[in-house]
Amino acid sequence: MKPRALVVDDEQLAREELCFLLGQHEVDVVGQAVNGVEAIGALEDLEPDVVFLDIQMPGMTGFEVARHVARRGLPVEVVFVTAYDRHAIEAFEVNAVDYLLKPVDSGRLQQALQRLRRRLGAGEEGLPRGLKGEDLERLVQLVSERRQRPEQLAVKVGERLLLVHTDEIVYASLEDDTIRVVANGLAGTSSCRTLDELQAQLNPAVFWRVHRSHLVNINKIKEIVPWFSRNYILRMKDAKSTEIPVSRAQTRRLRDYLRL
Repeated sequence: MKPRALVVDDEQLAREELCFLLGQHEVDVVGQAVNGVEAIGALEDLEPDVVFLDIQMPGMTGFEVARHVARRGLPVEVVFVTAYDRHAIEAFEVNAVDYLLKPVDSGRLQQALQRLRRRLGAGEEGLPRGLKGEDLERLVQLVSERRQRPEQLAVKVGERLLLVHTDEIVYASLEDDTIRVVANGLAGTSSCRTLDELQAQLNPAVFWRVHRSHLVNINKIKEIVPWFSRNYILRMKDAKSTEIPVSRAQTRRLRDYLRL
């Protein structure tokens, strides 16, 4: 049988995107909730097999909802959906709880669902299902100790090392094994070895990996230029109006976000 899922996120676009992906992976989404209070009511009314639970929500956080699940002993599996950086994400993998990193990747979702189906199968054999209080507390402790994202980033310009507020970064690109960072009024290089490493230091709600070689600040897009095969090029708000290609995989996300 298809797993029955509840999707909880205060962002409508994030809920819709995850529900779409779950449908592609033969998961029956039986309900959605926009906050923790709605989630608790839906968990008890709908009795899903799994809840995909955003961590950062106004009011009641995803952790608080999960604590309710653990205290009540509800037979529901929990998959956290999070925008935490990759250093914190490693903490999830030593726990019984799974996670998805925003934006949700279809291949990573498939791995989480494989783990979910194994646990649901174990439940059918008479083993206890659901989140255990000790697992949750260990997870909360690990994540609460995560490295905070810096508000400033060091950018090397010539022989100088300048601190740039992350909000001022327009884009970053991988060029000949060097990460070039362009911000308001300056351009230089980052000491990060990969774009993944740089992206982990930035707000994932603002900085999108629109191409394997390009990371952009979505608040610094000046123009969206239609391209062939229904793809797009982004013209950025830097001095040169740099054009950044959008990969096919990221085109749908861009269309949904900007209602194109």
